[in-house]
Amino acid sequence: MVDKKAVLKAVDEWLEGKDYFLVDLSVSSDDRVVVVIDHADGVWIEDCADLSRYIESQINREDEDYELEVGSAGLGQPFQVRRQYEIHVGKPVETQTKDGTKYRGTLVSVDETGFEMSVLQKVKEEGKKRPVTKEVALRFAFEEVAYTKYLIKIK
Repeated sequence: MVDKKAVLKAVDEWLEGKDYFLVDLSVSSDDRVVVVIDHADGVWIEDCADLSRYIESQINREDEDYELEVGSAGLGQPFQVRRQYEIHVGKPVETQTKDGTKYRGTLVSVDETGFEMSVLQKVKEEGKKRPVTKEVALRFAFEEVAYTKYLIKIK
């Protein structure tokens, strides 16, 4: 069985000094190794290939027979790590809470416990008969969110 710690060590070495970051790393019981990376400006296939070659140079196929897949966090896929939130501050996102409520707005800020987004909501103002649409800041704790993903807008 492939040692996940050895793969993580190789990935960490490759990432050192680069703006890429690890999103996910898994090793299945049948020795399928999947590494997912991301970058604020997107991930280039050449970099995935380079990381793949680096991992293979560190984990001998003579000792371990494994399948290796290195890829990028897909555009429009749910965020898995806080750094993905951080690189999307100021951009449109969609969030669904665990109770099933969806929100679309702009990601405003992120900290260690959660994030804030700005959404348009109808608000009943005092002295007015009809609700008005206003920009409202909403705060979400990471544990109350089912997913958050970059909202792709097609013009």
